[in-house]
Formats: sequence, C-alpha cells, structure tokens
Amino acid sequence: MNNESKTTPNAPPTDTSGKPVNVVERDLEDRDDDTRGVDEVITPSSTRVKEQEAEELQRKVDEIERKVADGN
Repeated sequence: MNNESKTTPNAPPTDTSGKPVNVVERDLEDRDDDTRGVDEVITPSSTRVKEQEAEELQRKVDEIERKVADGN
C-alpha cells in the first residue's frame, strides 16, 4: 500500500506553513482579466442570454445585408 498522501481526503486545504486556506476567497481575490475569458467559456450562461446575443447578431447581419443590397 502506498502512503504518499499524508492528508485526509476531506481535510481543508492548507498553505506551506500549515495554515488553512479559504480557496474560494483566494480565487475571488486573485481574479484578473487574464482569466475572465476562460471563466466565461467554462461557466455556462443562461440559454436566454445566448438567444438574445444571437438575435442582436442577426439584426446586425440583416442591417449589413440591406446596406450591401442598396449599394451603400
């Protein structure tokens, strides 16, 4: 049997000095714009938001197509 892990599976995470770390709070503090895109991709948004974005895109496409058809 391999006993490399000396922590219990349900033990709270600790830093190198052995103090407990609130990882949720730490992650919220460490948030920056570099990870925002990743968070938005991974975190599912509501279907309604996606539908609204698709409708807005379609309105823009329709507007561009009208301008091209009119020669402007």
